[in-house]
Amino acid sequence: MSEWFNETLHGDYHQGFHIREVLFESKTEHQHLIIFESGSFGRVMALDGIIQTTERDEFIYHEMLAHTPLFAHGNAKNVLIIGGGDGGLLREVLKHPEVESAVQVEIDQAVIDMCVKYLPNHSAGAYENSRAEIVIGDGIDFVKQCDRQFDVILSDSTDPIGPGEVLFTSPFYEGIKRCLKPGGIFAAQNGVAFMQPDEVSTSHQRLSPLFSDTAFYAAAVPSYVGGIMTFAWASNEPSARSQDLNTLQARFAASGIKTRYYNPALHIGAFALPQYLLESIN
Repeated sequence: MSEWFNETLHGDYHQGFHIREVLFESKTEHQHLIIFESGSFGRVMALDGIIQTTERDEFIYHEMLAHTPLFAHGNAKNVLIIGGGDGGLLREVLKHPEVESAVQVEIDQAVIDMCVKYLPNHSAGAYENSRAEIVIGDGIDFVKQCDRQFDVILSDSTDPIGPGEVLFTSPFYEGIKRCLKPGGIFAAQNGVAFMQPDEVSTSHQRLSPLFSDTAFYAAAVPSYVGGIMTFAWASNEPSARSQDLNTLQARFAASGIKTRYYNPALHIGAFALPQYLLESIN
């Protein structure tokens, strides 16, 4: 009989992945981790019953979370990543030649170890890059106590369930603000808005008192089922979000970065949101 992995993110709706082979499964100190070979999405990782990443479509998510704020900033030398243990976001950040250091704070060393072993194309050697600094610890504690500041901060967390829940709270966002340099940008995964509308409205309510420019942008990631994936955006430099197409194209061309999803025109269009989402935010 075929085995299926049924995602448990939603109480009355689920998606299933055919399991060809379980590559790794363990209950770590923090969460239940499984990596398996699927029929159509390649290797898949899930934490506590929720799909985190797949080999087939991870590039969409990681490119949009990394390149949208980094090209908007234009000269981000120091980047902080909260979460992102699979290494895909670190991989994309380090493609930017102007980035001098990328600090990644991941709560669970086992996630990094298992992803390097079983999902090596996600990190693609990023963890061996001399510009990468890995900190094993809690993201909210780091931003509360850190005495460094960053040009761009990216939150690649799980959904606001379990260990990831604190990364959607006001104290976390307050820590983000204190760790951002003037003109800095914060971006974070913010769920599939059609299925999780409260995540977007709650993030807006908590971010807007702290930053002069709070917004959301979107991308369609097939394994994050139910519509468009939203990303939160916050900055005290409103001009960062309104970069013109010519500027973005020039920065993109100068970087030499090759992408499979992101491009400057898509960057601008990603901030155009459907009406149901605008109404949820407002």
